[in-house]
This record gives sequence, structure tokens and C-alpha cells, in this order.
Amino acid sequence: MQTVVRFAPSPTGFLHIGGARTALFNWLYAKHTGGKFFLRVEDTDRERSTPESVETILDGMRWLGMNWDNNDPKINNGRNYYSQFEKRERHAEVARAMVESGAAYYCYATPQELETMRAEQKANGLPQKYDGRWRDRPASEAPAGVKPVIRLKAPQTGETTVRDEVMGTITVQNNQLDDMVLLRGDGNPTYMLAVVVDDHDMGVTHVIRGDDHMTNTFRQVQIYKAMGWELPSFAHLPMILGPDGAKLSKRHGAPAVSDYRDRGYLPEAVCNYLLRLCWSHGDEEIIPIEQAIEWFDFDSIGKSPARFDFVKLNHINAHYIGATDDKKLAELARPFLKEALGRDLTEAEMSMLASAMPDIKPRVQTLREIATSTQFYFMPRPLKLDDKAQKNLTPEAKAHLKELLLKIEALSDFTHDAIEQIFRAYSEEKAIKLGAIAQPLRSALTGTTVSPPIFKVAELLGKTEVIARVKDAIL
Repeated sequence: MQTVVRFAPSPTGFLHIGGARTALFNWLYAKHTGGKFFLRVEDTDRERSTPESVETILDGMRWLGMNWDNNDPKINNGRNYYSQFEKRERHAEVARAMVESGAAYYCYATPQELETMRAEQKANGLPQKYDGRWRDRPASEAPAGVKPVIRLKAPQTGETTVRDEVMGTITVQNNQLDDMVLLRGDGNPTYMLAVVVDDHDMGVTHVIRGDDHMTNTFRQVQIYKAMGWELPSFAHLPMILGPDGAKLSKRHGAPAVSDYRDRGYLPEAVCNYLLRLCWSHGDEEIIPIEQAIEWFDFDSIGKSPARFDFVKLNHINAHYIGATDDKKLAELARPFLKEALGRDLTEAEMSMLASAMPDIKPRVQTLREIATSTQFYFMPRPLKLDDKAQKNLTPEAKAHLKELLLKIEALSDFTHDAIEQIFRAYSEEKAIKLGAIAQPLRSALTGTTVSPPIFKVAELLGKTEVIARVKDAIL
């Protein structure tokens, strides 16, 4: 039997980093087993579901490189994903079939009745759940004007057991669960019903999702059994916590996948890091996606929550930046430089940026840091010098640069080796340290006191620009 998995986000906001990990694990398992990976947008909450949120989710998945197998508008009513809302008639049909079979029933309890019921239960220290008051009553007793809901006639005795691929065998006593609503009075299905019907109709063989759905699973298993449908395998993933051990949230920073893209992380680095949250393969830290597909299985998923560690993510991102082709890396950094400079780079400037990459890569961890570290190459003259750079340009330093400028102007071979040789010879002649003249040069050429090797910077800037910048700084 072919494996079929799905990622089913609700389009009520951004693609959360926890949701991205769930999508990744589903995608990897499908690829590992040669199965299918479907995307289903659970858009039944019409008040909160927005087209913008849907596009944000799709965009995040595309950025991470996760393609889904139902990405064909021809089979999805013009969409490139399944819409849960469009299946609402099918959901209602199943609910009514369950009433006919005796597995569900109409409940005519009013909202006021249910509110009073819960208040009494709370006052008496009892669990707040539906008390089954319409479970065995005939419709002839129904009050006028009340649109009934359809409730599952859940088993009241015995137990429900789930054999989870990650968490092991878990059992819940049926008396802890109540007769949940399947179909609302307005004819719209609840989440519990819609998920089960969709998973069954899509042929889902493995439901891989966060362990916050564990209670839902026991309720949904009862729907499967009531319909006589084959159960899928379940795999519940441990929660992702923030660095402080609390549930990952906005206060920890960057909860959305788009935040990581905007901060300058590479998608392959984010995927690599998400893979390592609760999954492992020995001591391997850097795992390319092709290797992850080969190795991925449920046995390697731990049961304990994972803590999100930005230090580790930065380390992994730095690795992938270092392994990226210089020209490609320049293109990836281009939007960040455009943002910093307020303009796009010319093709000549892009060539310079690519040439700068070998010296930039070891110094940065994100694409945004590349932009910060290289924008001085493309700033208009005269450069604005920061406070530390200005302090470097003492009257004595300016005098040295004035003499060196004559030697720079005379250079016919403007390479970093030739420039360095001039400065070293000058430092020996004047009996001063090389840094006493190299640092002022750095300040003049970059406007800062921190940069890649300054003589290589000079070579990339070119003779004309170097002379102009030095003159700006000393005159």
C-alpha cells in the first residue's frame, strides 16, 4: 500500500515554525517511502480564514522547498491545494449517515441550557462535558424553533487505545470523553468531523502532527470506528519549546517561517535545523535534504520536547552559507543590500559582490549580515565614517596616508599583494607597526574599523575608488 500523508494548516495567520516542522516530517516520510504528500487547507473557519494567510502558508512551503503532490489547480477547483470548506456537503452527508446508523443523534439543547449545565458541573467539581441529555430522547420531544446539532454517540464504557508511532501505546477511558458535536445547527461541520472525513477520502495512511492533537486523536478514532473505516497510523511529534523552556511563541522572536527568510536564513539551513528538533541520526548535525530523505523514519524521533536554539541555527546557517557558490550567494544577498542601500546593485557591482564572498563567508552567519558587511563597497562618496573610524584618522595617520597615496597612484599592478607590499615597506621604512597605517586605510575605505582583509578590499574597490576615498578621508 502506498504511503499517503498530508499537511493541513488553518489559514488564520502565518506558517508557524512548528507547523513547518510538521510539514517537513510529513514530506520527508512521503519521500522516504515513495509515497504522496498532500496539502489541505483547513479553511472551515470562514471568519478567520483569509486568502492572504493561505498565500503566506504556500509561500513559506515553497521557500522551504516542500512540493506537494496535489499542486494542480485542475483537480482542486482552480486551487493548487485541497480546500476543506469545499467538502462541507460531504462532511454533512457523513454526519447524517451516522445518525441513520445509530452512531450519532440530534441534540436540541439550547446554548443557554449548555451554559447552565457547565456552570452546575463546575460548581459541583465535576468535569465540564456534555451530559448526554438528548442521547436517547426522541425528536418528538424537541422544542420548537431550535436547530439541532448532530452529536457522536460515543461509547460510555471501556477504553480507546492508540498505538502511536512515536509515543507508543496510549489508552484513554471512554468515560473521559463526551458526545462531541459533529455538525452544527447551521449545517456546518466541526473540525473533528471534517478532519476524519477528509483523511479517509484522501486515503491518508499516516497522520503525522504535533502532540497537542493527542486528545483530538482519541475523539477522531471514535468517528473512524463509528463509520467502520480503517484507522490510519498516528505519529505525534513532541512540542517545540523556546530557549527558556516555555512554549515557543512570539516573545521568543521569529515564530513565522517568513521571519527566518527575512532575517537572512537559507531554507536548506532552516530545514536542517527543524529536522534536528526531536529527530536524530547519530551525532550528525549537518544533514543535506537528500540524506535526510534516505535516513528519515519514526524510530529516530524522540518523545521529549525540543528547545529552539538560535545559536545552533546560526551555526548551521553559517555552514550552508560557506558551502554556497559565490555567485549564487551574491544573488541571495542582493535583496538585503537593496533594502540597506535603497537601490538595486548594477551588474558590475554584483560581480564585485561575488568576488568579495570568499572573504565574507567565514565572517557571517546570515544573508543580512552579508549585506551589513559589504554595503560599504557600494556607498556613495564621501563615506560617512563611524566614531571609531574617525578616531583612527588622527593627524599623524592622515600624514602617513598622504605619503602612501603617492605610492598607490604610481602602482601599475593594482592587486592586494602589490598594495600590501607598499604598506609593509612603508611601515619598515618609518619603523611603525603595519596596523598603524592599515587601520586608518580601513577607516578611509570602509567607514568602519571592521572589514574583510583591507588590501583585498582595496583591490575590489579599484584604484580610482581607493584614491578618491583616501582623499576624502585625509583632506
